[in-house]
Amino acid sequence: MMLGLLINFKEMQELEYLLKREMEELLLDLQDPRIDGIVKRAMEERYQLIFNLFRRIASPSDCSKYIRIKREHSY
Repeated sequence: MMLGLLINFKEMQELEYLLKREMEELLLDLQDPRIDGIVKRAMEERYQLIFNLFRRIASPSDCSKYIRIKREHSY
């Protein structure tokens, strides 16, 4: 199922800001050694979902700052 969304430029900027902020928080939390591996896997999935949304509205240079390289983690 696909959905469309019409937003104006100001709304797009706000959405971009919110997505960036959420991705930055997730990146910080993913580096926290106190967080359990199962939780980190869920956070990785959430990060990927948010990044995919971000890619739809952000410039390629902005996207490149938030690309995560997939690696095998030993949580």
